Amino acid sequence: MIGGGPGSFIGDIHAKAAQLDGGVSLVAGAFSSSREKSMERGRQLCLNPNRVYGSLEEMIERELRLPIDERIDFATIATPNHLHYPAARALLNAGFHVVCDKPMTLNLAEARSLQRLVRSKPKLVFALTHNYTGYPMVKLARDLARQKHLGKILKVVVQYPQGWLIEPIEKKGSKQAQWRTDPKRAGKAGSMGDIGTHAANLVEYITCLRITELCADLGAVIPGRKLDDDGNCLLRFNNGARGVLIASQIAAGELNGLRIRIYGEKGHFYWRQETPETLDFCACDGCITTYRRGTDAIPRLSAAAAAATRLPFGHPEGFYEAFATLYRNVAETIRARKAGKEPSPIHLDFPTVDDGMRGMEFIETVVESNRRQRWIAWNK
Repeated sequence: MIGGGPGSFIGDIHAKAAQLDGGVSLVAGAFSSSREKSMERGRQLCLNPNRVYGSLEEMIERELRLPIDERIDFATIATPNHLHYPAARALLNAGFHVVCDKPMTLNLAEARSLQRLVRSKPKLVFALTHNYTGYPMVKLARDLARQKHLGKILKVVVQYPQGWLIEPIEKKGSKQAQWRTDPKRAGKAGSMGDIGTHAANLVEYITCLRITELCADLGAVIPGRKLDDDGNCLLRFNNGARGVLIASQIAAGELNGLRIRIYGEKGHFYWRQETPETLDFCACDGCITTYRRGTDAIPRLSAAAAAATRLPFGHPEGFYEAFATLYRNVAETIRARKAGKEPSPIHLDFPTVDDGMRGMEFIETVVESNRRQRWIAWNK
Protein backbone atom coordinates (compact mmCIF):
# COMPACT_ATOMS: atom_id res chain seq x y z
CA MET A 1 0.00 0.00 0.00
CA ILE A 2 1.05 3.55 -0.80
CA GLY A 3 -0.44 6.05 1.65
CA GLY A 4 -3.08 5.08 4.17
CA GLY A 5 -0.96 6.11 7.16
CA PRO A 6 -2.09 6.47 10.78
CA GLY A 7 -5.57 7.99 10.97
CA SER A 8 -6.33 7.55 7.26
CA PHE A 9 -10.00 6.79 6.65
CA ILE A 10 -9.78 5.43 3.12
CA GLY A 11 -6.45 3.66 3.67
CA ASP A 12 -7.94 1.65 6.52
CA ILE A 13 -10.94 0.75 4.34
CA HIS A 14 -8.65 -0.49 1.56
CA ALA A 15 -6.49 -2.53 3.96
CA LYS A 16 -9.45 -4.30 5.54
CA ALA A 17 -11.52 -4.77 2.40
CA ALA A 18 -8.65 -6.15 0.32
CA GLN A 19 -8.11 -8.94 2.83
CA LEU A 20 -11.75 -9.69 3.58
CA ASP A 21 -12.06 -12.73 1.30
CA GLY A 22 -8.72 -14.25 2.26
CA GLY A 23 -7.18 -14.09 -1.20
CA VAL A 24 -5.04 -11.01 -0.58
CA SER A 25 -2.50 -10.25 2.14
CA LEU A 26 -1.10 -6.82 2.92
CA VAL A 27 2.63 -7.50 3.32
CA ALA A 28 4.42 -4.21 2.58
CA GLY A 29 3.88 -0.51 2.38
CA ALA A 30 5.09 3.05 2.22
CA PHE A 31 2.27 4.45 4.30
CA SER A 32 3.45 8.03 4.75
CA SER A 33 6.02 10.53 3.53
CA SER A 34 7.23 10.42 7.13
CA ARG A 35 9.28 7.28 7.83
CA GLU A 36 8.22 7.38 11.48
CA LYS A 37 4.52 7.45 10.59
CA SER A 38 5.02 4.74 8.01
CA MET A 39 6.69 2.52 10.61
CA GLU A 40 3.90 3.32 13.08
CA ARG A 41 1.29 2.14 10.59
CA GLY A 42 3.34 -0.96 9.86
CA ARG A 43 3.33 -1.81 13.57
CA GLN A 44 -0.44 -1.31 13.73
CA LEU A 45 -0.78 -3.81 10.87
CA CYS A 46 1.73 -6.24 12.42
CA LEU A 47 3.92 -6.14 9.31
CA ASN A 48 7.54 -7.22 9.07
CA PRO A 49 9.42 -3.94 9.71
CA ASN A 50 11.84 -4.84 6.92
CA ARG A 51 8.95 -4.39 4.48
CA VAL A 52 7.74 -1.06 5.79
CA TYR A 53 9.33 1.73 3.78
CA GLY A 54 9.89 5.46 4.03
CA SER A 55 9.08 6.19 0.40
CA LEU A 56 7.58 4.69 -2.72
CA GLU A 57 10.98 4.69 -4.41
CA GLU A 58 12.52 2.70 -1.56
CA MET A 59 9.65 0.22 -1.62
CA ILE A 60 9.97 -0.43 -5.34
CA GLU A 61 13.74 -0.78 -5.19
CA ARG A 62 13.75 -3.19 -2.26
CA GLU A 63 10.76 -5.23 -3.39
CA LEU A 64 12.40 -5.81 -6.77
CA ARG A 65 15.42 -7.29 -4.99
CA LEU A 66 13.24 -10.05 -3.53
CA PRO A 67 12.68 -13.34 -5.36
CA ILE A 68 9.73 -12.97 -7.69
CA ASP A 69 7.53 -15.31 -5.66
CA GLU A 70 8.13 -13.24 -2.49
CA ARG A 71 7.73 -9.67 -3.74
CA ILE A 72 4.40 -7.88 -3.89
CA ASP A 73 2.05 -8.65 -6.78
CA PHE A 74 0.21 -5.36 -6.71
CA ALA A 75 0.05 -2.08 -4.82
CA THR A 76 -2.89 0.01 -3.68
CA ILE A 77 -2.59 3.79 -3.95
CA ALA A 78 -4.51 5.43 -1.09
CA THR A 79 -3.01 8.91 -1.12
CA PRO A 80 -4.43 12.38 -1.84
CA ASN A 81 -5.18 12.91 -5.53
CA HIS A 82 -2.00 14.76 -6.50
CA LEU A 83 0.11 11.68 -5.72
CA HIS A 84 -1.95 9.15 -7.70
CA TYR A 85 -0.29 9.67 -11.07
CA PRO A 86 3.40 9.63 -10.05
CA ALA A 87 2.81 6.57 -7.85
CA ALA A 88 0.87 4.65 -10.52
CA ARG A 89 3.42 5.50 -13.19
CA ALA A 90 6.35 4.33 -11.04
CA LEU A 91 4.62 1.08 -10.03
CA LEU A 92 3.53 0.19 -13.57
CA ASN A 93 7.00 0.91 -14.96
CA ALA A 94 8.43 -1.38 -12.27
CA GLY A 95 6.08 -4.17 -13.43
CA PHE A 96 3.54 -4.14 -10.59
CA HIS A 97 -0.24 -4.30 -10.94
CA VAL A 98 -2.03 -1.26 -9.49
CA VAL A 99 -5.24 -0.53 -7.62
CA CYS A 100 -5.81 3.23 -7.38
CA ASP A 101 -8.29 5.29 -5.42
CA LYS A 102 -10.41 7.80 -7.36
CA PRO A 103 -10.36 10.29 -8.99
CA MET A 104 -7.57 8.70 -10.99
CA THR A 105 -5.23 11.69 -11.32
CA LEU A 106 -4.92 15.37 -10.47
CA ASN A 107 -5.71 16.58 -13.99
CA LEU A 108 -6.67 15.48 -17.48
CA ALA A 109 -3.14 15.59 -18.90
CA GLU A 110 -1.98 13.10 -16.27
CA ALA A 111 -5.00 10.90 -16.98
CA ARG A 112 -4.21 10.76 -20.69
CA SER A 113 -0.58 9.91 -19.96
CA LEU A 114 -1.58 7.17 -17.53
CA GLN A 115 -4.11 5.71 -19.96
CA ARG A 116 -1.40 5.46 -22.63
CA LEU A 117 0.96 3.81 -20.16
CA VAL A 118 -1.60 1.22 -19.03
CA ARG A 119 -2.50 0.39 -22.63
CA SER A 120 1.19 -0.13 -23.40
CA LYS A 121 1.37 -2.79 -20.67
CA PRO A 122 -1.48 -5.19 -21.48
CA LYS A 123 -0.25 -7.85 -19.04
CA LEU A 124 -0.63 -5.52 -16.07
CA VAL A 125 -3.92 -4.87 -14.27
CA PHE A 126 -4.92 -1.33 -13.41
CA ALA A 127 -8.09 -0.96 -11.34
CA LEU A 128 -9.85 2.11 -9.97
CA THR A 129 -11.89 1.86 -6.79
CA HIS A 130 -15.29 3.21 -7.73
CA ASN A 131 -16.46 1.00 -4.92
CA TYR A 132 -20.19 1.55 -5.33
CA THR A 133 -20.12 -0.65 -8.42
CA GLY A 134 -19.25 -3.51 -6.07
CA TYR A 135 -22.66 -3.63 -4.40
CA PRO A 136 -24.77 -6.65 -5.41
CA MET A 137 -27.92 -4.58 -5.96
CA VAL A 138 -26.05 -2.15 -8.20
CA LYS A 139 -24.93 -5.10 -10.31
CA LEU A 140 -28.49 -6.39 -10.34
CA ALA A 141 -29.78 -3.02 -11.54
CA ARG A 142 -27.18 -2.98 -14.33
CA ASP A 143 -28.02 -6.49 -15.49
CA LEU A 144 -31.78 -5.91 -15.37
CA ALA A 145 -31.30 -2.71 -17.36
CA ARG A 146 -29.32 -4.71 -19.93
CA GLN A 147 -32.19 -7.18 -20.06
CA LYS A 148 -34.55 -4.28 -20.96
CA HIS A 149 -36.45 -4.63 -17.69
CA LEU A 150 -37.06 -0.86 -17.87
CA GLY A 151 -37.48 -0.69 -21.62
CA LYS A 152 -35.76 2.34 -23.10
CA ILE A 153 -34.14 4.51 -20.43
CA LEU A 154 -35.62 8.02 -20.48
CA LYS A 155 -34.32 9.89 -17.44
CA VAL A 156 -31.80 9.53 -14.61
CA VAL A 157 -31.70 11.37 -11.29
CA VAL A 158 -28.60 10.77 -9.17
CA GLN A 159 -27.84 12.55 -5.92
CA TYR A 160 -24.83 12.41 -3.63
CA PRO A 161 -25.45 14.72 -0.66
CA GLN A 162 -23.13 14.90 2.34
CA GLY A 163 -23.10 17.44 5.16
CA TRP A 164 -19.64 17.07 6.67
CA LEU A 165 -18.24 20.30 5.15
CA ILE A 166 -21.09 22.54 6.33
CA GLU A 167 -18.50 24.20 8.58
CA PRO A 168 -14.96 25.25 7.57
CA ILE A 169 -13.35 22.32 9.35
CA GLU A 170 -10.31 22.55 7.06
CA LYS A 171 -9.36 25.58 9.16
CA LYS A 172 -9.78 23.60 12.37
CA GLY A 173 -7.23 20.86 11.72
CA SER A 174 -9.24 18.27 9.76
CA LYS A 175 -6.69 16.63 7.45
CA GLN A 176 -9.42 15.02 5.34
CA ALA A 177 -10.98 18.43 4.72
CA GLN A 178 -7.65 20.20 4.23
CA TRP A 179 -6.50 18.24 1.20
CA ARG A 180 -9.97 17.86 -0.31
CA THR A 181 -10.44 21.65 -0.37
CA ASP A 182 -6.93 22.38 -1.68
CA PRO A 183 -6.68 22.69 -5.50
CA LYS A 184 -3.00 21.70 -5.41
CA ARG A 185 -3.85 18.34 -3.87
CA ALA A 186 -7.46 17.70 -4.92
CA GLY A 187 -7.49 19.12 -8.45
CA LYS A 188 -9.92 21.43 -10.24
CA ALA A 189 -13.10 20.32 -8.48
CA GLY A 190 -14.12 19.88 -4.86
CA SER A 191 -17.37 18.06 -4.21
CA MET A 192 -17.79 17.27 -7.92
CA GLY A 193 -14.33 15.71 -8.02
CA ASP A 194 -14.64 13.87 -4.72
CA ILE A 195 -18.19 12.50 -4.88
CA GLY A 196 -19.64 13.77 -8.17
CA THR A 197 -17.30 11.40 -10.02
CA HIS A 198 -18.83 8.50 -8.08
CA ALA A 199 -22.32 9.60 -9.09
CA ALA A 200 -21.38 9.95 -12.77
CA ASN A 201 -19.63 6.58 -12.76
CA LEU A 202 -22.62 4.89 -11.10
CA VAL A 203 -25.00 6.28 -13.75
CA GLU A 204 -22.91 5.04 -16.65
CA TYR A 205 -22.23 1.68 -14.98
CA ILE A 206 -25.88 0.84 -14.37
CA THR A 207 -27.39 2.26 -17.56
CA CYS A 208 -24.54 1.31 -19.94
CA LEU A 209 -25.16 4.75 -21.47
CA ARG A 210 -22.68 7.58 -21.95
CA ILE A 211 -23.08 11.20 -20.88
CA THR A 212 -22.59 13.25 -24.05
CA GLU A 213 -23.39 16.76 -22.86
CA LEU A 214 -23.77 18.58 -19.55
CA CYS A 215 -24.56 21.95 -18.05
CA ALA A 216 -23.11 22.59 -14.59
CA ASP A 217 -23.57 25.13 -11.82
CA LEU A 218 -20.92 24.92 -9.08
CA GLY A 219 -20.42 27.02 -6.00
CA ALA A 220 -18.44 27.40 -2.80
CA VAL A 221 -21.06 28.01 -0.12
CA ILE A 222 -18.56 28.37 2.71
CA PRO A 223 -16.72 31.70 2.36
CA GLY A 224 -13.05 31.38 1.48
CA ARG A 225 -13.21 27.93 -0.08
CA LYS A 226 -11.24 27.67 -3.31
CA LEU A 227 -13.15 24.65 -4.64
CA ASP A 228 -16.84 23.88 -5.01
CA ASP A 229 -18.62 22.35 -2.05
CA ASP A 230 -21.98 22.17 -3.84
CA GLY A 231 -23.01 21.60 -7.44
CA ASN A 232 -25.74 20.62 -9.88
CA CYS A 233 -25.51 19.23 -13.42
CA LEU A 234 -28.04 18.72 -16.17
CA LEU A 235 -27.11 15.68 -18.28
CA ARG A 236 -27.82 14.38 -21.77
CA PHE A 237 -27.09 10.80 -22.80
CA ASN A 238 -26.19 9.06 -26.03
CA ASN A 239 -29.65 7.47 -26.35
CA GLY A 240 -31.50 10.80 -26.00
CA ALA A 241 -32.23 10.42 -22.28
CA ARG A 242 -31.82 13.34 -19.89
CA GLY A 243 -30.69 13.48 -16.31
CA VAL A 244 -29.83 15.46 -13.21
CA LEU A 245 -26.73 14.99 -11.04
CA ILE A 246 -26.39 16.68 -7.65
CA ALA A 247 -23.23 16.53 -5.52
CA SER A 248 -23.02 18.48 -2.29
CA GLN A 249 -20.92 18.39 0.86
CA ILE A 250 -22.79 21.20 2.61
CA ALA A 251 -26.17 19.41 2.67
CA ALA A 252 -26.72 19.77 6.41
CA GLY A 253 -27.97 16.61 8.07
CA GLU A 254 -27.01 14.31 5.21
CA LEU A 255 -24.53 11.52 5.91
CA ASN A 256 -23.48 9.59 2.79
CA GLY A 257 -26.68 9.82 0.82
CA LEU A 258 -25.80 8.47 -2.61
CA ARG A 259 -29.08 7.54 -4.33
CA ILE A 260 -30.16 6.95 -7.89
CA ARG A 261 -33.43 6.67 -9.84
CA ILE A 262 -33.41 5.37 -13.40
CA TYR A 263 -36.65 5.93 -15.29
CA GLY A 264 -37.61 3.84 -18.31
CA GLU A 265 -40.67 3.16 -20.41
CA LYS A 266 -41.85 0.38 -18.07
CA GLY A 267 -41.06 1.90 -14.67
CA HIS A 268 -38.03 2.92 -12.65
CA PHE A 269 -35.29 1.56 -10.40
CA TYR A 270 -34.43 3.14 -7.07
CA TRP A 271 -31.29 2.33 -5.07
CA ARG A 272 -29.90 4.07 -2.01
CA GLN A 273 -26.39 3.48 -0.70
CA GLU A 274 -27.41 3.90 2.94
CA THR A 275 -29.88 0.99 2.54
CA PRO A 276 -27.93 -1.03 -0.04
CA GLU A 277 -29.57 -4.41 0.54
CA THR A 278 -32.60 -3.59 -1.61
CA LEU A 279 -33.39 -2.45 -5.14
CA ASP A 280 -36.91 -1.22 -5.86
CA PHE A 281 -38.60 -1.50 -9.23
CA CYS A 282 -41.62 0.80 -9.44
CA ALA A 283 -43.87 -0.15 -12.35
CA CYS A 284 -46.07 2.21 -14.36
CA ASP A 285 -49.20 0.92 -12.60
CA GLY A 286 -47.82 1.87 -9.19
CA CYS A 287 -46.86 -1.65 -8.11
CA ILE A 288 -43.47 -1.93 -6.44
CA THR A 289 -41.21 -4.99 -6.57
CA THR A 290 -38.40 -5.04 -4.03
CA TYR A 291 -35.38 -7.18 -4.81
CA ARG A 292 -33.36 -8.17 -1.75
CA ARG A 293 -29.72 -9.20 -1.70
CA GLY A 294 -29.10 -12.87 -0.99
CA THR A 295 -32.54 -14.16 -1.96
CA ASP A 296 -33.01 -17.12 -4.28
CA ALA A 297 -34.17 -15.03 -7.23
CA ILE A 298 -30.90 -13.10 -7.52
CA PRO A 299 -28.75 -15.85 -9.16
CA ARG A 300 -31.40 -16.30 -11.85
CA LEU A 301 -31.44 -12.58 -12.58
CA SER A 302 -27.77 -11.66 -12.27
CA ALA A 303 -24.72 -13.88 -11.90
CA ALA A 304 -22.64 -10.81 -11.03
CA ALA A 305 -24.95 -9.83 -8.18
CA ALA A 306 -24.88 -13.38 -6.85
CA ALA A 307 -21.08 -13.51 -7.04
CA ALA A 308 -20.86 -10.26 -5.07
CA THR A 309 -22.98 -11.72 -2.26
CA ARG A 310 -21.27 -13.34 0.72
CA LEU A 311 -23.87 -13.77 3.47
CA PRO A 312 -27.39 -15.22 3.50
CA PHE A 313 -30.24 -12.71 3.28
CA GLY A 314 -31.00 -10.88 6.50
CA HIS A 315 -27.30 -10.63 7.42
CA PRO A 316 -26.43 -7.13 6.17
CA GLU A 317 -23.53 -6.50 3.82
CA GLY A 318 -22.28 -3.05 2.95
CA PHE A 319 -19.40 -0.68 2.33
CA TYR A 320 -16.48 -2.98 3.14
CA GLU A 321 -17.96 -5.80 1.10
CA ALA A 322 -18.45 -3.56 -1.95
CA PHE A 323 -14.76 -2.63 -1.82
CA ALA A 324 -13.88 -6.28 -1.22
CA THR A 325 -15.75 -7.37 -4.34
CA LEU A 326 -13.54 -5.13 -6.46
CA TYR A 327 -10.42 -6.46 -4.74
CA ARG A 328 -11.51 -10.06 -5.19
CA ASN A 329 -12.14 -9.52 -8.89
CA VAL A 330 -8.77 -7.80 -9.30
CA ALA A 331 -6.95 -10.55 -7.41
CA GLU A 332 -8.57 -13.31 -9.45
CA THR A 333 -7.75 -11.47 -12.67
CA ILE A 334 -4.11 -11.14 -11.61
CA ARG A 335 -3.99 -14.86 -10.73
CA ALA A 336 -5.40 -15.77 -14.13
CA ARG A 337 -2.90 -13.53 -15.92
CA LYS A 338 0.00 -15.02 -13.95
CA ALA A 339 -1.18 -18.49 -14.92
CA GLY A 340 -1.45 -17.52 -18.59
CA LYS A 341 -5.24 -17.91 -18.53
CA GLU A 342 -8.08 -15.64 -19.60
CA PRO A 343 -9.91 -14.16 -16.58
CA SER A 344 -13.62 -14.91 -16.28
CA PRO A 345 -16.09 -12.14 -17.23
CA ILE A 346 -17.27 -12.04 -13.60
CA HIS A 347 -13.76 -11.26 -12.38
CA LEU A 348 -13.15 -8.64 -15.08
CA ASP A 349 -16.02 -6.64 -13.60
CA PHE A 350 -14.08 -3.77 -12.01
CA PRO A 351 -13.42 -0.14 -13.02
CA THR A 352 -10.37 0.32 -15.25
CA VAL A 353 -8.14 3.11 -16.50
CA ASP A 354 -10.83 3.94 -19.07
CA ASP A 355 -13.34 4.55 -16.27
CA GLY A 356 -10.73 6.72 -14.61
CA MET A 357 -10.36 8.66 -17.83
CA ARG A 358 -14.13 9.18 -17.97
CA GLY A 359 -14.02 10.54 -14.43
CA MET A 360 -11.31 13.06 -15.24
CA GLU A 361 -13.12 14.12 -18.42
CA PHE A 362 -16.26 14.58 -16.32
CA ILE A 363 -14.42 16.88 -13.91
CA GLU A 364 -12.87 18.87 -16.76
CA THR A 365 -16.22 19.25 -18.54
CA VAL A 366 -18.11 20.20 -15.37
CA VAL A 367 -15.58 22.88 -14.45
CA GLU A 368 -15.52 24.26 -18.00
CA SER A 369 -19.33 24.30 -18.20
CA ASN A 370 -19.55 26.19 -14.91
CA ARG A 371 -16.91 28.67 -16.06
CA ARG A 372 -18.68 29.37 -19.34
CA GLN A 373 -22.20 29.00 -17.88
CA ARG A 374 -23.41 26.91 -20.80
CA TRP A 375 -23.92 23.37 -22.10
CA ILE A 376 -20.65 21.65 -23.03
CA ALA A 377 -20.47 18.62 -25.35
CA TRP A 378 -18.65 15.64 -23.91
CA ASN A 379 -18.05 13.59 -27.03
CA LYS A 380 -15.18 11.47 -25.72
